[in-house]
Amino acid sequence: MTDLHSIFELIDESKSVRFLQSLIQVNSVNPQGNEKRVAEVIQTYLKSSNLQVELDDLGNDRANLFVTYPNVKSDDRYLVYSGHFDTVPTGKVEWEHDPFSGKLIDNKVFGRGATDMKSGVAAMVLALECIERAGVQLNGKLQFVGTAGEEVDGYGAKKVVEKGQIDKATALVVSEPSENELYTSHKGCLWLEIITYGKTAHGSMPDQGINAITAMNELMNRLHTYEFEYSPHPLLGYPTINIGTIEGGVKTNVVPDQCNLTLDIRTVPGQDNDSILHDIENMIKEISEKSQSTYQIKVINRMDSVSTNEFDDFVKLAVQTGKNHVNLDLRPSGVNYYTDASVYWPHLRIPTIIIGPGNPRLAHQPDEYVEIDKFLESIRYFIALAIDYLDGE
Repeated sequence: MTDLHSIFELIDESKSVRFLQSLIQVNSVNPQGNEKRVAEVIQTYLKSSNLQVELDDLGNDRANLFVTYPNVKSDDRYLVYSGHFDTVPTGKVEWEHDPFSGKLIDNKVFGRGATDMKSGVAAMVLALECIERAGVQLNGKLQFVGTAGEEVDGYGAKKVVEKGQIDKATALVVSEPSENELYTSHKGCLWLEIITYGKTAHGSMPDQGINAITAMNELMNRLHTYEFEYSPHPLLGYPTINIGTIEGGVKTNVVPDQCNLTLDIRTVPGQDNDSILHDIENMIKEISEKSQSTYQIKVINRMDSVSTNEFDDFVKLAVQTGKNHVNLDLRPSGVNYYTDASVYWPHLRIPTIIIGPGNPRLAHQPDEYVEIDKFLESIRYFIALAIDYLDGE
């Protein structure tokens, strides 16, 4: 039996923190992404290890990265650790600490991506490195997959699926921020841009024009009373709809001929995005015919919801791993955000969990940070889970 504590002792805290800082110090705000640079930092860090590192160049300074454990007896089981390299923009609010400094203060590392999710990426990579340094032989394949573009459209994960690069995987772990709590389900999303078109006229003669904002206002009123068809999910509850942005008109004294609105719809398992889209299109079509306006609907983003049964064997193993080796009392729960699992899960249909050191409430916030203790705890967890699942000897 593998002595996990001896592997845990291989975790060098200061070296691990410096590695995390090096990832945060790469500006990989999406758009543009620049994820290739993050991949290269990891590639350089692992140069002296025996791990197999493959950078998949996607062009335009974007890349996915595959880190594969080399010492395996069989590949009957295939565990994928997944994380993304891009971050959201820093925002217009001034940060107290440079968002790309990776500054260490009071046992916390600050910076854009510290919580979402470069700490999760670093923890998974470091877990593989420690297992490799310990010389453990695994009875299954272990691989870290780092992706581009999760924050916008799952671009990197979609490339992984298109190329069939993890088609034989039997379990998936995504290290999105959860404060090392266990999520087995997350919502999907349907983001829409809706544009209404009218006809300009002088503001003193509105009857001579067609008001695009008025048409959009009627749609908003209908959306407030729209009833989804769904069954409540035991962990995720009910779907939501949020009007995110609205813009229209050119001047106070001009009848507006265009209005743009964006919608963020979060779905639960069992819902059909096409059916929701059809319902909304019928609404705006009816409004358009009545008001003599025209309209356009664009799908900005669509991601499937994800749900693994809490009684699944892999979920039960994940719970036991936390209890037996890392002093974590894990209870399966759900989360409202989406992950790259939205891309992988419909294709692979394998047990999937989300667990990572970041605090989800700090994601996308100014002065984002991750606690060092949570970061180190997650490295230990990822080491233990890989060995438990792949029966390391």
